[in-house]
Amino acid sequence: MSHNNITGRKVKSRVLTLITAVIFAISANAISFDLDSIAAMGRFPRFCVNTYKWGDKFFNGYDTAYVAGTGYKWNVKLRTESWTDYYNLHFDNETEMSMISRPSTSAGIYLTYMALSVGYDMNLSKYFNGHEEARRRWNFGFNCMLFSANLYFVNNDVGTRISTFRPYGGEVIHPDIVYKGINNTNWGFDLSYFFTHRRYSHAAAFNFSRIQHRTGGSFFAGFSFNRIKYDFDFNNLPEDISEALPPGIPDNHYVVNTHNYILSGGYGYNWVFARHWLMGMSGTVMGGLSDGYYEDTSNKKATFMAMSRGELSVVWNNNHWFAGAVGNVRLGMVRDHKRTLMSSVINVEVSLGYRFNLW
Repeated sequence: MSHNNITGRKVKSRVLTLITAVIFAISANAISFDLDSIAAMGRFPRFCVNTYKWGDKFFNGYDTAYVAGTGYKWNVKLRTESWTDYYNLHFDNETEMSMISRPSTSAGIYLTYMALSVGYDMNLSKYFNGHEEARRRWNFGFNCMLFSANLYFVNNDVGTRISTFRPYGGEVIHPDIVYKGINNTNWGFDLSYFFTHRRYSHAAAFNFSRIQHRTGGSFFAGFSFNRIKYDFDFNNLPEDISEALPPGIPDNHYVVNTHNYILSGGYGYNWVFARHWLMGMSGTVMGGLSDGYYEDTSNKKATFMAMSRGELSVVWNNNHWFAGAVGNVRLGMVRDHKRTLMSSVINVEVSLGYRFNLW
């Protein structure tokens, strides 16, 4: 029998022993996850516990006079969320057109254990706005003391509304008409490192997972990647708007298909303005390279890409209970020698929750 096979069997044996010991401990102690008890099971469990403690201190070693944990592993939360997307097209003949979608609003309930969450959302827009539009948006975030990571996805292929239009040499009009010629997808991720991380918690202001006891702020810097696929079909616009658009748009479609590589920087500030109350503010500016296609899908080019993000929150914490309102705006600009496209996603969330422990 080879040395590798013997080593593999030893590793498997230790893992099975650890799993059996944990199961036995759960059965014998009515669900107990005390770290010292697990460490006492043997050398390998002790190594795992020590590694966990090191990681917890390294990634979450806040100055507890400023930032502390909630003291609870579980929470249940009621949340309502509303979001919309906005687009502004500025053409080379000074014609300008803006579009904004009606808000998509949902309400749901979520159960969370530490970083894991499961929940259900109900679409309220079909009851209040009378539409069941399938615009899609999701967001996944991770926060610790040192950094934050955010992955997002936004899709609109069901339509929007033309809110303003200004033809060349003319006055601004507000047609407020339905526009179905849109097929847009925007996804990406953001990574940010906090410099004054021991006294500032982004999670306290925007995720309800920490408590900021004293006012603190931090500069941060990072990297973002953004993938854009936009297609505006102008073939079915009203005649007066279609005739005002500049000539030479291929197939009467304005297409943007780019990969964007972006450096970012900003500042976050948490203001503890009263007992139990916190106001969080964060602003980010981004700039980088946009590589892809604009209108002409046979001619790839590189150009400048700019983005910004703003976040604002008001949070209340009182032992088990917490509540808050969080708003954020993401704004992006893509520009070539003929067109400027500005797009944004605006989101507002209101939550009420209760924290607790089961063991």
